[in-house]
Amino acid sequence: MVNNVSGIILAGGKSSRLGQNKALIDLAGKPVIQHVVDTLRQLVDEIVLVTNTPDILAFLGVRMVADRYVGAGPLGGLHAGLSAIDGEYGLVVGCDMPFLNAALLKHMLLQRTGYDIVMPRIGNYYEPLHALYGRHCLSAIEHSLQNGQRRLLGFADQLQVRYVEQDEILRFDPQQLSFFNLNSPDDLTRMREIAQTGRRSPSEL
Repeated sequence: MVNNVSGIILAGGKSSRLGQNKALIDLAGKPVIQHVVDTLRQLVDEIVLVTNTPDILAFLGVRMVADRYVGAGPLGGLHAGLSAIDGEYGLVVGCDMPFLNAALLKHMLLQRTGYDIVMPRIGNYYEPLHALYGRHCLSAIEHSLQNGQRRLLGFADQLQVRYVEQDEILRFDPQQLSFFNLNSPDDLTRMREIAQTGRRSPSEL
């Protein structure tokens, strides 16, 4: 376990394009969100789940908190999670990321010294929902929320960010499955194909 780091799972999405709660979709005999919890439990002692529907997720056996800034999207969820954790850093992931890679996550945690944020970056693409945030980011996040700014990356330029680049990511996760998440029926089909084969199609890489 990594000291002073808590896990934060954001489960506030409405899953409108899927027509069902994506956190509860079955994958290999258990809900997608259970895969997320199981991976985080390899790394951290505390997991906080940010959700406005705690009753349906109580089976996970983790502490749950609600958004303080209701309707503020993932940034509001990040704020709620960081406000609730005991650790100095929060490892933030989405509830719909079943292929998280524990080795990559641990590598990210080990890069945190001297930084406020540790975040993967592949070319011009950033992964703010697969990132490590210090609790001291809260003031910058609150400032953004109070000014109506909801972009997850909108406050990062005020802080020290350690970007985990593609060459580092590929050492641990050659298929870059870590960042897969469910947004559409096509994603659901791909998720099940990946679960069977362990690979993404070449066109997705």
